Amino acid sequence: MPENKILIINGPNLDKIGQRDSAIYGVEPLSEVNILLEREATKIDLTLIFQQFNHEGDIIESIHNASAKYDGLVINAGGFSHTSVAIHDALEICKIPKIEVHLSNVLNREEFRTNSIISKACNGSVIGMGKVGYLAALFAIKQMLTN
Repeated sequence: MPENKILIINGPNLDKIGQRDSAIYGVEPLSEVNILLEREATKIDLTLIFQQFNHEGDIIESIHNASAKYDGLVINAGGFSHTSVAIHDALEICKIPKIEVHLSNVLNREEFRTNSIISKACNGSVIGMGKVGYLAALFAIKQMLTN
């Protein structure tokens, strides 16, 4: 059986994990998180493609192209999760399984972070589990693809 290709999109400032508040975002840089994800993904026959963008338009373009290239999408849109109708709309157009991830528990943070605009355009959300949240998202997408 061919491996399923999963796109992982990380949004603005996630390239600064390890430099931001470690109590909220952890201490490992995104590159180390990606290594963990790759190692675990091979165990469940997933191929991961990682992208990180600090610009909203780049995220939207990547989502627009995702259905033609990938079998699933994991997205941590960072601060755009709470502000971007355009990313929501791009996710709505995208017809592959989509899971939203947040490293921190956004429900226990500032009021403006408690509402994710993009959640309703995704199949599910994982919040507050740190880097493990990405693993949960991968397992969820794998289940969606095999059922």
